[in-house]
Amino acid sequence: MKMPKVVLGFVDKCEPWKVQSRLFPSKVGGKPAWLSLKQVPSSDQLTCETCNKVMMFLCQIYAPIESGPQLIRNFHRTIFVFLCRTVTCNKNQQITSFKIFRSTLPRENEFYSANPPELVDDPTFDVAKWINMCNLCGIAADKKCGRCKRAMYCSKEHQTLDWKKGHKLNCSTDSTTNSESTFLFPERELVNEEEVLDEKCMSEEQAVAEFHKLKDDGKIGTLAHLPESELESHVFKNDDETFSEFTDRISEYPDQVIRYDRGGAPLLIADSPLPSNIPNCEYCGQTRQFEFQIMPQLLYELHELVLDWGILLIFTCKDSCIGDSINSYKKEFVFRQDVTNVDIKSNQATDEKKTFN
Repeated sequence: MKMPKVVLGFVDKCEPWKVQSRLFPSKVGGKPAWLSLKQVPSSDQLTCETCNKVMMFLCQIYAPIESGPQLIRNFHRTIFVFLCRTVTCNKNQQITSFKIFRSTLPRENEFYSANPPELVDDPTFDVAKWINMCNLCGIAADKKCGRCKRAMYCSKEHQTLDWKKGHKLNCSTDSTTNSESTFLFPERELVNEEEVLDEKCMSEEQAVAEFHKLKDDGKIGTLAHLPESELESHVFKNDDETFSEFTDRISEYPDQVIRYDRGGAPLLIADSPLPSNIPNCEYCGQTRQFEFQIMPQLLYELHELVLDWGILLIFTCKDSCIGDSINSYKKEFVFRQDVTNVDIKSNQATDEKKTFN
């Protein structure tokens, strides 16, 4: 049985121009490289439900749909992940400290050429032509520095922070300060490659696929159809066993920060809670499906010493709908699994760049 390929994402340093919106990047840290340049999420949409602070950009995955009836409206497609960095908002299994948005565009659109972009620096490209972005965090801004009339902000809080972090030194000049190094996560490009499994892992994957096939065919229930020798493979595992399988699976690629497998199954880090009862798309009513997961290794790569998670599972509308025309950015869903004492160190990187699809 041929198994679907999982695409793994790895962080890599890059020049800032390589992760501009016009090049449709997958990236972590820095400011978001917005896809649609209208109706960009604002502080009202990105406020933490617990502490009421504006959330910070974590990562984005460029994942266009390349075939089928969804292609036309999803020629360009990016998923954005934001989180609250307040420690008390990031309790185990809590998801209110995260927000997910999906943006799509057809090939013919008002922002980008229908032809593939050239991988060269273009100093003339400026998203300010379409939107005002916060000088500190990069989300939609509707407040302006009263002194220089140039710097824009999403909130009074970010205006105050930016002033302290450097804007007061050049407020009356034409130059701009870069507060990203001290406020935002370090900006890195996401590069990727397909996961290659050894024979043992492949057989385990095939067993899981066969289990799901039997379940879909209505043959799973009492498991009476299975010989006694196979029953043990279907009993519930405790957290230690599940975590052991998790670490075994990622051991060949210990520095992976993303696992992309749209319509596939996530790699769980614990046996509970399980990602059941995922809410349907609020725009079209369609079910959501698993698209990718963020690994604990990303915390290490971003030098994050305070926040913690096991895995973050991102679920998106199965039809990748455009919903109403009012919102260019559609909300999606995150599921979180946590364990204690997760410590996965980085040993390698990769150079090949592809889209996550």
